[in-house]
Amino acid sequence: MDLPDAYWDQRFLTQPISPLGHPANRNDSRPSALAANLRRLMAQQNFAIGRVDERTIRGALNGNNKPHARTINTLATGLGVSTDELFLAPSLLVQRHFDRQTNPAVDEAVASHPDLFEGWTDADFDELYSLVGTGGALTVQGAVEIVRVMNRKRETHEKLDVLLESRQGELLRELIELFYRDAVRR
Repeated sequence: MDLPDAYWDQRFLTQPISPLGHPANRNDSRPSALAANLRRLMAQQNFAIGRVDERTIRGALNGNNKPHARTINTLATGLGVSTDELFLAPSLLVQRHFDRQTNPAVDEAVASHPDLFEGWTDADFDELYSLVGTGGALTVQGAVEIVRVMNRKRETHEKLDVLLESRQGELLRELIELFYRDAVRR
């Protein structure tokens, strides 16, 4: 359904937002991260959605209700974003956008080596996009090298998780503690 023009009035689009994207206390009338992100995405995409009741959208924007998970999923799908993006603090989204705009080498690395990015999460990409190269911008080759290091680190963590749950877990914890103490002493 197309939303009426009243949806876009100043009351909905210009309410102040706390730095973390949610009210500081119960008496604070500022919108939650969900409301702020929903409002932002609706404005960016000239939003119209047919599978969600107008009252539900209005309630989410005003902070009067908490939509069900299915409704949130429908909103995210209709807006072409992950459900997580609806709940991120707006300041983090600004940072994410900046990092992606200023690090095009990552996009080139993804295009030229898609196999290296299998199973990657938004957090993995956020970490990669936020990096810079020595003395300047990250290069495609630098991005690929960092991705390989990140993947090895993830694989090591996965193996470590398995070992910690095995009969060698206690011995491994003791070894890690020894190595950790040695590392932080330096």
